[in-house]
Order: sequence, then structure tokens, then C-alpha cells
Amino acid sequence: MSATTVNQSATQSTNPLAYARLQLRDAADLLGFDEGMFTMLSRPRREVTVSVPLRRDNGDVEVFVGHRVQHNFSRGPAKGGLRYSPHVDIDEVRALAMWMTWKCALIDVPYGGAKGGVRIDPKAYSQGELERVTRRYTSEILPLIGPERDIPAPDIGTDERTMAWIMDTVSVNRGHSTPGVVTGKPLSLGGSLGRAGATSRGIVHIALEAMRSRGISPEHASAAVQGFGKVGAGTAAFLAELGIRVVAVSDEYGAIYNAGGLDVTALARHAKESGSVAGFAMAESIPGESILELEADLLVPAAVEGVLNGRNAGRVRAKVIVEGANGPTTPEADSVLADNDVLIVPDILANAGGVVVSYFEWVQANQAYWWSEAEVEARLKHRMMAAWSAVEECARHRSISLRRAATVLAVDTVAQAHLQRGLYP
Repeated sequence: MSATTVNQSATQSTNPLAYARLQLRDAADLLGFDEGMFTMLSRPRREVTVSVPLRRDNGDVEVFVGHRVQHNFSRGPAKGGLRYSPHVDIDEVRALAMWMTWKCALIDVPYGGAKGGVRIDPKAYSQGELERVTRRYTSEILPLIGPERDIPAPDIGTDERTMAWIMDTVSVNRGHSTPGVVTGKPLSLGGSLGRAGATSRGIVHIALEAMRSRGISPEHASAAVQGFGKVGAGTAAFLAELGIRVVAVSDEYGAIYNAGGLDVTALARHAKESGSVAGFAMAESIPGESILELEADLLVPAAVEGVLNGRNAGRVRAKVIVEGANGPTTPEADSVLADNDVLIVPDILANAGGVVVSYFEWVQANQAYWWSEAEVEARLKHRMMAAWSAVEECARHRSISLRRAATVLAVDTVAQAHLQRGLYP
């Protein structure tokens, strides 16, 4: 399937699973795989949907829907985040699990992809209620997870406390402590130094290489970051530390702009105190979606899927886009941006730092031997740079985009694992 066909087909749906399968189809065609291989790689190996009842603090009972999808485990146990969001649906979880498979293969960690989600707005519930939801959800999926089976991690709406509840629930049920069942845990329970900022650090390592490849000097560069959560806030901070002018950031409540560069440290304090970047005194407010269209050398979409699409791609003025979120660019937008000579670094490469250090955490937990933060960060940089070099070389050799190159490399790695293991029975 040609890139044009992929882009035309993608306009028929806003479903992230459709995007993920179109990307897979394109890679499978480039690699010459038959229909059987494509079909096997396009479908999850296992998935479960569960009811999650909650007794609220006032005694009322509500029931939520939860999912866990294991896309692939030919290269090792499944690995993927758990998100709490009112927008969670099964196709979103399937797509994210598939992208996680490619991410793990591309960055050369021995996992397959998984993803989980509960359809809940965590801001509307107390800590006690969220703990009960987490423990009940964990109990429902308990047979599927474990250090050798499937290892959850934090995602949108969840954090290290959520992972601590999962670890404790699994440990109590199994009669012994199982620190390797999750990553992104608190340090006191076996979390890894460097894990909290790993995704953001990885994004910045890749962003620097991408800008240099386009002749952009980082010390004179400007950047806009969409999203100011765990990933976006860290990315903005690391970019500012390197002297890059972060001219705009946004979150779900608003966007702010300062042409001379934001004071990211002061902004972080403001966001922590007020709950939003909106209203920051040292910047002007701008419409939320306009952050994607600002004049800037670097754009980092670090929020949710599908924000760069056929409606706005033609107005994007950034020279380099580094995808901090999963699936922020639709195939239609990919085509428009390519025509406008915008360099896009795909999510499965750009935001892989989190899973790299999650792997390091899992290794440390299984060995009960802990690394220093300097060791973690050096190993992270090595992995990210090796993956960047491989993707850039593949793109140049095949005369294709970085996204297609990354997907081709990842899909081929997983397919070879399938072929070498054989088909049972």
C-alpha cells in the first residue's frame, strides 16, 4: 500500500486503531509480508474487558468499565501503561498496545506491547475511591499480569501511587512481594532513579538530533510544547535548561505565549499551585489549538492522539515535530506536513524513553540491585541515540519518512521473532 493510499484511507475514520493498522499495512507491504503475517500482527493476542464496581465514600455504588489488551509477547512479556480517563475505549487501548509493541522492538527492549484503561475521570473521585478502583481492577486482571507476563506502568490519570496499589494487591494475593509486576513505582518500593523524567529526557535527546539534522542550532532555537502533564512539563523544563526558548505551552485549560521565552521554573510553580498553566502572569493567553500553529523551530505535541490532523496541518509552521504523545499526528496530517517539508519524529521513537527506563526498573527489581541516576541516564541516552541512528539510516536508505522507517524496523523485528519461534501447534 502506498503512502497516498494510507493517507486517503485514514480520512475515513478518526479511530486510532484505524491509524495504527494503516501504518502496519504500509510497513508490511514495504517488507513484502503476506496477508497471514499482517493479520497476525494487526490483532491483539489477548484482551479482557472487566466491570469495576466502586463503593463511593458516601455509600453509593458505581460501576466502571476497564480493559487490558496484550498485543504481542513474542519477544518477551507484555508491557504498557494504565490510563484513567473518561475517554477510554477498547479501540484506543488496542491501538496503544500495538504502538507499544513497535516501540519496544524499535528501542530493543525484550517486551511486547500492552495497554490498559479504566473509563473514569480521576479528578472527580477521592484518593480512597481511586485506590478501591485500582485494587478491584487489579483483582479482575490478576491472572494476566506479573513480572513474566504483563507489566503495567503509569499513563494519563495514573501515577506512582497507582502502581504501588497494584503492586500491593498482586503481592497480597500471591503471598510474597512482587516488585517487578509494575514499573513507575515509588523509589521506596523499588522504583528506579531517573524513571520520573525518562520520557521527557528521551524526547529532548531526540529533539536535539532532529534539529541538528535540519541545520537548526539548539542554542538559538525556539519550541512550543502542547501538554503540561508529566511528559510535557518535563520536556519544557529540559529544553529550557539547554537554552532553548520555550515560547508557548498549553494544557486542557488554556495556552500561554511569550516570544522571549517562558520562565519554565516559575510556570511549573504556578501550575502546581493553580492546577493549570492558564493565568500565568509572565505570558499572554492564546487560544488552545493555536499553539500547534505558532512560529517555532520545534513543536512537541505531548497531550493526546489526533491533535495534528487534516484541518490544521497546513497551518503548522514548526520546522521539526517530535511526538511526545502517542498518535498525535493523523496519516492525513503526515502527508500534508511532508509536502511542507516538516520533519516528524514518530512517537514510537521520540517518547520511548519511558519504556527504556521502565525496562531498567524491571531488571533492577528482578536482580534486587539498584543503579545510580547517572548510570540510568547514560544508558537511556545510549539506547535513544542508537535507535535514532538506525531510523535515520533506514529512512535515508529507503527514501522514506522517519515514521515509515521506524515502523518498518519495528515490524520486521517482531515478525522475525514470530518466524523464528514458529507457529504452535
